[in-house]
Amino acid sequence: MFTGLIEERGRIVGWERTADGGARLTVRGPLVASDAGHGDSIAVSGVCLTVVAQQPDAFTVDVMGQTLAVSAIADLGEGDEVNLERAARVGDRLGGHIVQGHVDGVGTVLQVRDEGAWRVVRVSLPQDLAPLVVDKGSIAVAGTSLTVSSVGEDGGGHWFEVSLIPETLAATTLGAAQPRDRVNLETDVLARHVQRMLAFQRTEEGVA
Repeated sequence: MFTGLIEERGRIVGWERTADGGARLTVRGPLVASDAGHGDSIAVSGVCLTVVAQQPDAFTVDVMGQTLAVSAIADLGEGDEVNLERAARVGDRLGGHIVQGHVDGVGTVLQVRDEGAWRVVRVSLPQDLAPLVVDKGSIAVAGTSLTVSSVGEDGGGHWFEVSLIPETLAATTLGAAQPRDRVNLETDVLARHVQRMLAFQRTEEGVA
């Protein structure tokens, strides 16, 4: 489990396709790698990945083909920056929200607006995720825990906005986000549970 509070911006220093359709990534991140061990979980731009090898300032992870298909990890290459977070320890303060590192879908940055010290980023929202995202609710964008500042629909497509403070702009890759960039999205796990329960309730009422 993660909190969505990014610890460090890392950089991909190795990217290799594997025979099974996946990939092996090596990421430089001195802070995150400092106590990384084989089998540890690290969120890389919102995707929970398992350490298979480590160096003093870097770690290596394997990425399954399915993960490449459903996330923006496939867009990355050597030299690209990524957001990094180690798994939360039991007893830590939960400063963000509960983030699992299981990407629900990919959104595209539609618009970036500077509003004084803040920056507002509008991101497209896949139709199946739209019911799970609400104004003032939580969402993880590229692994970063954020509060939704607005939701809407334009030309039949759903979108949401987040307002980024200077600290978020400096500490995460979202500070460099530009229109057409793809970002990993993870909705609030509580919203997903409620949606599932309501679906069962509707099914039971229909049978009755």
